[in-house]
Amino acid sequence: MAITRWDPFRDVLALQNRMNSLFQEYNRGEGDALSTAAFVPPVDIYEDEHKIVLKLEVPGMQESDLDIQMENNVLTVRGERKFEKEEKEENFHRIERRYGSFYRSFTVPNTVNPEGVKASYDAGVLKLELEKRPEAKPKQIKVELGKGQIEGGKKEVKPAA
Repeated sequence: MAITRWDPFRDVLALQNRMNSLFQEYNRGEGDALSTAAFVPPVDIYEDEHKIVLKLEVPGMQESDLDIQMENNVLTVRGERKFEKEEKEENFHRIERRYGSFYRSFTVPNTVNPEGVKASYDAGVLKLELEKRPEAKPKQIKVELGKGQIEGGKKEVKPAA
């Protein structure tokens, strides 16, 4: 019987190699179920007293490839980034950019005016501005002086009769 040296990392390396091959298959787009969700643009969302702003990174897309809809307090952004077939696929050494269609939806609070949505696209960034309703904007409330106060902050005291 031959003595084999036990290597505790042998199984870990085998698992790592299998995972790498799975991810390579995923990156090549093998399997329709995996390739449909391959491209999800990252988004930044911030808010001030007048509006809510969403910025989505969608470089390399045309405005005509984007579809933005607002319905029942849900903002939906759809689009598709197409692979340019300038070269044959087998001539590529590496394809790391994501292609395909994407779908993002965001639940919008009731404070947003659905008629006040503006969209702009510049340098690969889609910017959506959602205007707030006037009743949702902060209001300045003025404090009035009461009758028991006089100038200088001293209260006038009347003698008891």
